[in-house]
Amino acid sequence: MRTVRRAWAFLLRDWRQETSYRLSFALSVFSALFGIVTFYFMGRMIGQDTIKALAPYGGDYFAFALIGIAFHSYLQTALRSFSGQIRDAQVLGTLEVQLVTTTPASQVILFSSSFSFLWTSLRVVMYLLLGLLFGLHLYASATPVALLILVLTVVAFASLGLISASFILVFKRGDPLIWLFGGASALLGGLYYPVAVLPGWLRLFSNVLPITWALEAMRRALLTGASFAELRTEILVLLLFAVVGVPLGLWIFSRALRHAMVQGSLGQY
Repeated sequence: MRTVRRAWAFLLRDWRQETSYRLSFALSVFSALFGIVTFYFMGRMIGQDTIKALAPYGGDYFAFALIGIAFHSYLQTALRSFSGQIRDAQVLGTLEVQLVTTTPASQVILFSSSFSFLWTSLRVVMYLLLGLLFGLHLYASATPVALLILVLTVVAFASLGLISASFILVFKRGDPLIWLFGGASALLGGLYYPVAVLPGWLRLFSNVLPITWALEAMRRALLTGASFAELRTEILVLLLFAVVGVPLGLWIFSRALRHAMVQGSLGQY
């Protein structure tokens, strides 16, 4: 119960802070709308029968791109929220205060970013609802498997966020993971175009990115109604990323935190 109360306290704090900026929420809605309209007209320009690589996903580029953009938000949140929370706490001078409380450091960093993932989920729902207005067709029967994929995706991405936060603790600036995984995911992860159009040697690199498997599974589930059995491989790979990545990320973060405490640099930025 104590852990639940701590998580709720962090959520409530961040909710009050976010809702105090109403204009920011309104702008995010308009931003999503403009993005959806852009890809809707791009989809009309491309057509549904001109790209064979889109066939496994229903053949509609608008639907393909919308799913990619919406769920890529989770990767961006994971890479930026953990490190961003630490950076903000360093600047405000509250990081040391938070870490000397009875709340474990791992809970401080995880709970501090929980609202960011909740807010991202609301944005994803908004993307999908707006997409439905423009003719997006989703398979409601795939909702259970899509939720499973979403949970595994968030956990796998969170492990990258923990490592990113570790760089901020030690080096303060210049986190290479945001550049490396952010750029590589946009180029190789199938965000704007199917991975199948990449040269064979580039597809090998794309297979080591969790977003590749996450988008493949999510698109096939929501756009073609693929079942759990049909997505077994993608789900097992995402599970592997989560099982290996989270303990590794927590271990690296604990080492980085210990290093910063020994060096006395927690409050430095």
